[in-house]
Amino acid sequence: MQPADIARIAQISDPRVSPDGRQVAFVVTHVDMAENTYRSGVWLAAADGSSPPQPFSAGEHGDGQPRWSPDGRRLAFTSRRGTDEHPTLHVAPVDGPGEVRTICERPEAIEDPAWSPDGTRIAFTSRERTARFDEPEEKARPPRRIDRLVTRLDGEGWIVDRPRSVFVVAVDGSGPPTLVAGGPYDHGAPSWSPDSATIAVTADRTPDWDLTPILADVLLVDPTGSSEPRALTRRTFAHRLPSWSPDGTRIAVLAEDSRIIHSHTQVAVVDVASGEETVLTAALDRQCAPMPGARQPVWDGDDLVLSWEDAGNVHVGRVPATGGDVATVVGGELWVTGHDLAGETLAFTAATATALPELFVLDRDGTRRRLTTAGDAFHAAVPPRAPEHFTVGSPAGDGEIDAWLMRPAEPAGEHTPVLLSIHGGPMTQYGNSWFDEFQMWTGAGYAVVYCNPHGSTGGTEAWARAIRAPEAEEWPGTGWGGVDADDVLAVLDAALAANPDLDPDRVGVLGGSYGGYLTSWLIGHTDRFVAACSERAVNNLESLEWASDVAGMFRFEIGVDHVRHPEVYRRMSPITYVRDVTTPVLILHSDDDLRCPADQADQLFVALRLLGKPVEYHRFAGESHALSRSGSPRHRVRRAELILEWFARHLGGHAPETPA
Repeated sequence: MQPADIARIAQISDPRVSPDGRQVAFVVTHVDMAENTYRSGVWLAAADGSSPPQPFSAGEHGDGQPRWSPDGRRLAFTSRRGTDEHPTLHVAPVDGPGEVRTICERPEAIEDPAWSPDGTRIAFTSRERTARFDEPEEKARPPRRIDRLVTRLDGEGWIVDRPRSVFVVAVDGSGPPTLVAGGPYDHGAPSWSPDSATIAVTADRTPDWDLTPILADVLLVDPTGSSEPRALTRRTFAHRLPSWSPDGTRIAVLAEDSRIIHSHTQVAVVDVASGEETVLTAALDRQCAPMPGARQPVWDGDDLVLSWEDAGNVHVGRVPATGGDVATVVGGELWVTGHDLAGETLAFTAATATALPELFVLDRDGTRRRLTTAGDAFHAAVPPRAPEHFTVGSPAGDGEIDAWLMRPAEPAGEHTPVLLSIHGGPMTQYGNSWFDEFQMWTGAGYAVVYCNPHGSTGGTEAWARAIRAPEAEEWPGTGWGGVDADDVLAVLDAALAANPDLDPDRVGVLGGSYGGYLTSWLIGHTDRFVAACSERAVNNLESLEWASDVAGMFRFEIGVDHVRHPEVYRRMSPITYVRDVTTPVLILHSDDDLRCPADQADQLFVALRLLGKPVEYHRFAGESHALSRSGSPRHRVRRAELILEWFARHLGGHAPETPA
């Protein structure tokens, strides 16, 4: 695979099953390189595979989020067909006469559409602009009033004057949407009660919520907006993605104890009458909000269908809503990216290490069918490389590290140069999902080594918490740059020892976000790497805690705050050890990165430059923290080219090919 091949990738996502289980709506996204954008459309597939999938919408306006009406005769979906491509919400008939009806247009994104069970209204979330925006010219607007933390979000910009609110609109488009739960608080996705009389949402609406752990309650909202939302839960967890039981007596929800980060997200059930809640998945001891792929629990009778991460995979299963063991329904060496269930049909999208996500269905009798072939032509033209899984005992002596080695088809030299890739997070996982970067690195002649060190998800909660600071009062660990750094080096050593064809004298290291952090950390503590790429990295934890879009929240992850314990943050910061760096470094960052602001890269570059160290720095305009995943197509291609050009220069791999 070459960087230019990014333009050929089609992605399938967001499967939604019709109420009778006979059809599946889903979204297909592809790259428009000429316009430097993405196009997406809604498609329909017969669940029994009796006919090929067909497009339901044109796919020229960013169509997505398909949601079935309760009677299965209509689909709602979002788009950008409004004035100046403003976000819009539409309803269209599935079978029979009728045209697409635009029922709502907003200046902000429309998200999380949910039909009322009586089929007359749709609830959704959208950012609500305050009176400050009444003045059309930015330079003439009054200043923003900052009175809390978390005033911006990466990829969205300022939110302190644009709270995420809940609206309800009539399906016939007979009137404007009604605000039913608004600012200054941010609200989560809505879910209707079976009688259409109440909406469940999530939000933290307590005073000074920003100074305490984020513990979003489940709120009950009047869909007419005539009364204030009522908290059902009592600040026990950070709740999100509620889902009413068919009888209306319970609400299933994803729940995380954010007072200690990392805490696995669990599936819980809240009793509507009392507010009492029961956690159902604690014994599983796995992360039940995969990234990507997290969705609200799906009711199936008295069971709940959920997904979770496990050793580099994402599985789907069910758990009794009254409590009991979690049973695997979709398992194996794969990564489920989305799922839904209705009627007799469970639909899911899933990728493997050698295949892009495709749409599958699973019948009640266990029959599994693949319904789409979106990636077949791409994989035929760009044959994927398959990884080899292996495990290495952690130097901490408390478990095995899941690791993988992916070999190139054509090694760059008699002995193969190696790239050690480190994932972000740190609370994420690498695993059995097709990854464009690994395919490009192997396409350039490198072997790629990657793993899930301490701090990763996919394993136990204790494994993920192991890198909290040793000064933390609860769950003290080694700190960032402790056992996690030991783990990735142990994996690299094991791969080199077991594979004499790999070149130990030509090893590079790279990673983004927390992976960029550990890259910067490692080159300040060892000179074994020939070259490094530190991308959108954390280089100074202390300044990150006041400059990030989630400023003030890292104290729950580190275990102490930077005001009382600045020495802890400085000790764990790569910038502290910059004078010891001898490895040539490529720094990549985005101008509009709010999660790890660009000054994180500036600090590393300025220090290395002043010290006369070998360094090269590239900044991407108009991009956020998610450049490598959802940045503009041309920037994604150029980013990959820069990385390959850098390592070709230092490790002798193949430079990227120039498109014909």
